[in-house]
Amino acid sequence: MTIQQEVDFQRIAKAIHFLQENFKSQPTLGQIASHVYMSEAHFQRMFTAWAGTSPKKFLQYVSINYAKSLLKENNIAETTFQLGLSSSSRLHELFINIEGMTPAEYKNEGSNLLISYAYYQSLFGTMLIASTSKGICHIAYADDNITAFDSLQQRFPNATYLQQGNSMHENALSALNPQDKDIRQVKLHLKGTDFQLKVWEALLKIPMGNLSTYGAIASQIGNPKASRAVGTAVGSNPIAYLIPCHRVIQNSGIFGGYRWDPMRKTAMIGWETLHTAI
Repeated sequence: MTIQQEVDFQRIAKAIHFLQENFKSQPTLGQIASHVYMSEAHFQRMFTAWAGTSPKKFLQYVSINYAKSLLKENNIAETTFQLGLSSSSRLHELFINIEGMTPAEYKNEGSNLLISYAYYQSLFGTMLIASTSKGICHIAYADDNITAFDSLQQRFPNATYLQQGNSMHENALSALNPQDKDIRQVKLHLKGTDFQLKVWEALLKIPMGNLSTYGAIASQIGNPKASRAVGTAVGSNPIAYLIPCHRVIQNSGIFGGYRWDPMRKTAMIGWETLHTAI
């Protein structure tokens, strides 16, 4: 992704956030374009090129009413976590395998681990991808490279770091593109408690184009009263997009927060819904 493409993405994400916040008033094309400081014609072209549909049509997919109807139609408690390969979307999550770090690796906070990392361009912005010899250990959106690397170091303060890409990164990057059909299994090497690993594994079962709630995930892992704890585990997910915590919303149907920017979450949900509905 070029610098200009990143700027365009930020504008479109801001526009989508505006649509979500103001859907009840049905803003005009002019009002939306004005919000992102663009002419109507230019905004219409850019939005359609990025999302594959008009701003008016996109609004149907990102409004709160749509989120509520989606939850109702899919009967999340019974069907959202079914792997059901009949879906028209490519469920790349099925190719992802989680391996938790050993107790020693967890306790030593990365001591004796060599972590390779590099920055890559993706559909939703720059990403920092990091790996150990066993698999991908960290993927984060990097709106600021220094801040993103600091966050990685905080997870593994005793590790040795090497800024260098590798085939694991490239394979993970391929899996980040829902339209890429040439994908091999992605192995994740994660630092997390048993509870966190269970939650993250449950997130992998939410198909692209679907949404779930914290309560539904709590029920799925056999702990229906643990919605709050599930929310904490979802918020601490160390693997952006591949472990799709962005597909979890509040029970009310409101999209809610996202550690890598709520506007990005809204854009991701809208984009995925559109491209699985086609």
